[in-house]
Amino acid sequence: MTATAHVEACLAQIAARDGEVAAFLHVDAAGARQRAAWLDARADGSAPLHGLTIAVKDNIAVAGQPLTAGSRMLAGYVPARDATVVTRLLAAGAVLIGKTNLDEFGMGSSTELSGFAPTRNPLDLARVPGGSSGGSAAAIAADMAWAALGTDTGGSIRQPAAFCGLAGLKPTYGRVSRSGVVAYASSLDQVGPLAKTVRDVARVYAVLAGHDALDATSAVQPVQPVQWRDDLAGLRVGVAREHLDDAVGLDSQIQARIHAALDALRARGAVLVPISLPHTRHGIAAYYLVATAEASANLSRYDGLRYGARAPNPATLDALYTHSRAASLGREVQRRILLGTFALSAGFQDAFYQKACRVRRKIAEDFQTAWRSCDVLLGPTSPVPPWLLGQMTADPLAMYLMDAFTVGPSLAGLPALSVPVGVDAQQLPIGAQLVGQPFQEAMILAVGDVLQRAFAPEAT
Repeated sequence: MTATAHVEACLAQIAARDGEVAAFLHVDAAGARQRAAWLDARADGSAPLHGLTIAVKDNIAVAGQPLTAGSRMLAGYVPARDATVVTRLLAAGAVLIGKTNLDEFGMGSSTELSGFAPTRNPLDLARVPGGSSGGSAAAIAADMAWAALGTDTGGSIRQPAAFCGLAGLKPTYGRVSRSGVVAYASSLDQVGPLAKTVRDVARVYAVLAGHDALDATSAVQPVQPVQWRDDLAGLRVGVAREHLDDAVGLDSQIQARIHAALDALRARGAVLVPISLPHTRHGIAAYYLVATAEASANLSRYDGLRYGARAPNPATLDALYTHSRAASLGREVQRRILLGTFALSAGFQDAFYQKACRVRRKIAEDFQTAWRSCDVLLGPTSPVPPWLLGQMTADPLAMYLMDAFTVGPSLAGLPALSVPVGVDAQQLPIGAQLVGQPFQEAMILAVGDVLQRAFAPEAT
């Protein structure tokens, strides 16, 4: 297939399905066609992503294309330069097909909280695709793109991957550059790929990973290539009881599929090791203090004066700030800014933010202890399957609890991969989460590939 034929197939799917799915906020049909034609005429096809379509979450800068972060606050903004991850995709021969929908500023778990329109799950239009990278996941599940970039702060790549039957990788913090990415929580945000198979995820990850001088938090550790394998002889797989049999609110069908995944790993030579992550029960509380505190600092720039949409004819400076933010920021973003500002305020910073940071260290220490007896961890990605649109929007706390299994690796800065391991009785996809040691993406990708092929032999 030529790059042009591939692009046209994806554009046809967008035309046929995106009216109901709403995966994209911007489709660059002309640019994708021009890029594909150039690749077909001039490139020799040796680039690692030659001619393959990539959708980009709309909090990542692509020069000359709108960047909204899913918010009306940034409506009309067009960046002048590419994010580093975009530069690397283009150098690898990829074709960028458009910008995908997300929960506003990445704050949500369903992509219902976009400032423009909710995204629907292409596998069941009555249900959510997960969030905040739901547009990226939906685009792949609906065959609108071969792969996509998402960002993951507390589960925003892994959970949409699980809900849409895909593989999705959150790399180790610092492994992939954040230069050119709109900040939500700077000590947690990471860019990563989603695709239908683990091997396709690995193909994109290999292009993205590596040090970037434009990102002060970028790691200098060398990137290890993935060594694909057919058996897991000697691999030690940790099973945390807090994430499986003792987990509160875990759907029984998901629990059964995770046990089936563990059995599949054991049948291929892995050794299952019971472990404990005792501070995991505090993960949600710690995450929603650390993340919102950082969001409060990062989003303070969007005041209608320095950055962002400006309210017309304000009477005072206070009115400018108040009216600009109230008119352009959604309720969930306002809620998280207020929570973070409160947590950082005088008299409360030690009681809330500093205490959350101490709990974060305890969670990281739990993982460090686990690595003494195991190589990777396996558990569920989400406690429940995709829920119906509107089911949780009136109860923010209930939606926050959906991140129970994904926030721990985020707080600890660890790599984590969601792998599809089957469906439930309603044919809704279920994902298993593999967590690895720092900078061991190659390990969890290799194990994830074996696991995916155990349930779908054609996933190569």
